Amino acid sequence: MKARHLRIHAAALHYFDAVRRAGSIRAAARRLNVASSAVNRQILNLEAEIGAPLFDRLPVGLKLTAAGEILAHHVITVLRDAERTESALDALHGLRAGAVELVTLEGLCHRIVPGAIAALALRAPRVSIGVDILATEEIPNAVANGDAHLGLAFEVRPRPDLRRIAVARYRLGAVVTPASPLATKAWVTLNDCRDFPAVLPKRNFANRNQLHPIMFEAGLSSSGRYEAGSIELMKELALRGLGVAFMTRVGLETELDSGRLIHVPLRRGRGPIYSELGLYARADTALSLAAELFAESIRDTMIASSDPDGAVAPV
Repeated sequence: MKARHLRIHAAALHYFDAVRRAGSIRAAARRLNVASSAVNRQILNLEAEIGAPLFDRLPVGLKLTAAGEILAHHVITVLRDAERTESALDALHGLRAGAVELVTLEGLCHRIVPGAIAALALRAPRVSIGVDILATEEIPNAVANGDAHLGLAFEVRPRPDLRRIAVARYRLGAVVTPASPLATKAWVTLNDCRDFPAVLPKRNFANRNQLHPIMFEAGLSSSGRYEAGSIELMKELALRGLGVAFMTRVGLETELDSGRLIHVPLRRGRGPIYSELGLYARADTALSLAAELFAESIRDTMIASSDPDGAVAPV
C-alpha cells in the first residue's frame, strides 16, 4: 500500500529535496511526476529568495553549493518532522502507517532484514518498507544526508550526525566445509589457517579492516588467494572447498543451519574477535512512529541472531 504524504510545507522544499537527491532537474521532475520547467522554476525562486545559488551547474549534473548544504540540512529536518507528524496523526485514528527507508548490506538481507520486515508486518501491516543495498562506507552518509531513515551496517565509526539505536556483536570466524581439518576445532587462530588458501572480503567490507592488523601480527600477507566483494561469492568459494573464508555468520545462516558450512570462531590472544553491527538514525531528527516500529523489529532480530555474548543496546 502506497503511503500518503502530507503537503504541509511549501512545494519548493519538496522540489529542492528531490533535486538534491536526484542530482539533476530532469531526474527530479520524473520522480515528482511534474514538468522539468516547474521544478526549475521552484529552484530559481528559492535561490532568488535566499540570494545565493543553491546548486553548482556541472556538466555531469548538479552539486550543492555551501548555501545549498545549509538549506539541505534544514529541509531534511523539516521533511522528516513532517513524516513524524503524519505518523502521529495516523496513530490518533488507530493506524500504524507510513513509509520507512533502510540502507544496509547484502549479507544482512538473508535473514536479519527479512525477519524484521516479517515481524513488522504482523504489528503494523500498513507500514511500507524500502531497502537499498550500499557499500559499508556509503551507509552513514545516506542516513546523515536524509536519504534513508535507518542504516544497518558493521563497524561504523562514531560521528556526531549519527545516533546509534542498537548494536550487536558477531564473532569473526573461519568458514569451511565439514570436510576441512579446521571444522572440528572449537576455535582457531590465523596461524592455524596459514596452510589453507584464504578467501578474504574486499575493502568494501568492514571486516577487511579488522582482519588486516591481525594478519600482519600473524606474519601473513594482507592479500588472500581469493578476494571477493560479495558474500555470495565468498560463500560459494568456501562451499567448493577452495579456501577458508573469513567472515561473521551473517549471510551464511542457511548453509550453517544445514551443516553445509561450519563457522569456527577466530581467536586473537585469549579472546574472540568481534564485529559490531549497528543500527543508526540521524542524530538531530526524531523518528516517525513507523520508523521507530521498524527499528524495534530490527533490534529484536539482531538480538535473536547475535552471538550469545554479543551485547545489544536497546532502542
